[in-house]
Amino acid sequence: MDQEQQRYRERPSRLPGAVVWTWDAPDRPPRKPRSVLPDGCMDLIWTGGRIVVAGPDTHAFQVEPQNRLSCAAIRLAPGTAPVLLGVPACELRDHRADLADLWPSAAVRRLTDRIDRAPDPAAALERFALDRIADTGPPDPRTVAVAEGLRRGRSVAATAAEAGLGARQLHRRSLAAFGYGPKTLARILRLQRALELIRTGLPYTEAAYAAGCTDQAHLAREIRDLAGTTLRAYFSAAEAGDAAANSETPQPSGSSTTA
Repeated sequence: MDQEQQRYRERPSRLPGAVVWTWDAPDRPPRKPRSVLPDGCMDLIWTGGRIVVAGPDTHAFQVEPQNRLSCAAIRLAPGTAPVLLGVPACELRDHRADLADLWPSAAVRRLTDRIDRAPDPAAALERFALDRIADTGPPDPRTVAVAEGLRRGRSVAATAAEAGLGARQLHRRSLAAFGYGPKTLARILRLQRALELIRTGLPYTEAAYAAGCTDQAHLAREIRDLAGTTLRAYFSAAEAGDAAANSETPQPSGSSTTA
């Protein structure tokens, strides 16, 4: 593991399905941008004295070197952030927004000041998320069931039936909860499954079948369409320490995002 990868740390959150992560920027700014792969998640990121919301991506998001500052963040499972923020995920699709653009400025200022003063900003951000979910209530159980079914590789039709939702209901709920329709979420989660299997040492073809692709060519098309790269290029960069995590950091984690 190179020094840049060592600057990234993560741990499971007390909020179900979430991950708390931090990135310590080096004294000298990174020279290269980072390509962040879609993963179905949304992140709240404290960086540079502000709080940024990373919306759900439909394609790889490029983080320019000048924007790769030290940060603390919480990566929220699909469907959680819209409940916490009170904003439909589709309004933030493929977008990074200041929380101050979504909430009253006074409330955001108080929250930012609290995290700025905290000895552990990541823990303070997690505490905020826990308190907020306690007030709003958890995501709709049917939304959670949809995300879990698709994560396990179930078909959209089977997932909708298990959740007791018609096609139109499922699509409408998915836009609000995930930022896009269930077919797009299924593709993104399938790609993440395949990449995780390859990281364990499984050959490309076997990983493609195990993840639910028809063959390796299907997986190759998916990573080209969703990530803008090839399997060989993605993993060559990972071996060189240049592959970004979904958390917009150098450490691939299988689920993340930043601004």
